Amino acid sequence: MSETSTSGLSRLEKTLFRLEAQHACLAYAFDAIAALPGPVVEFGLGLGRTFDHLRRHLPDREIFVFDRVNKAYPDCQPDPAHLLLGEIEETLPPLALGLAGRVVLANADLGSFDRESNRAVAAMCARLLPPLLAPGGLIMSDLPLALEGFETVKLPPGAREGRYYLYRRPVSS
Repeated sequence: MSETSTSGLSRLEKTLFRLEAQHACLAYAFDAIAALPGPVVEFGLGLGRTFDHLRRHLPDREIFVFDRVNKAYPDCQPDPAHLLLGEIEETLPPLALGLAGRVVLANADLGSFDRESNRAVAAMCARLLPPLLAPGGLIMSDLPLALEGFETVKLPPGAREGRYYLYRRPVSS
């Protein structure tokens, strides 16, 4: 079985490889944005594990979290002022102007095992995230995104191809 192949993998293996890739990409991102001022955006709170990791490693950053509902563990709850519940396409616009061109890291973890839903979610992320990103800012996603004007970043060691994706807004575009 090749590392880049998804056929023949169990759902457990797919989840494990995605989490390994996400962890490696987050470590890479923390170093890459260290010198860049600006907030962080997370699309998809889920159970709050990634949010908890973000706030522990980026304690001085504002982290805005968007999801339909809050199902996070009690110890993984965002500050209510930074948690925006509802459809992202409705909850982001009121903040978009204030975040435009300032976000240094955006993590979109909204994928599922439904191909049609993933296509729609990827298109939404590709439309909504780019205007938020600062020069040099990174977008991480569990889905491949078609981002015009962004560079695809080579995955760091420990991240298997096809499990997570990294993109950077060039410093000069």
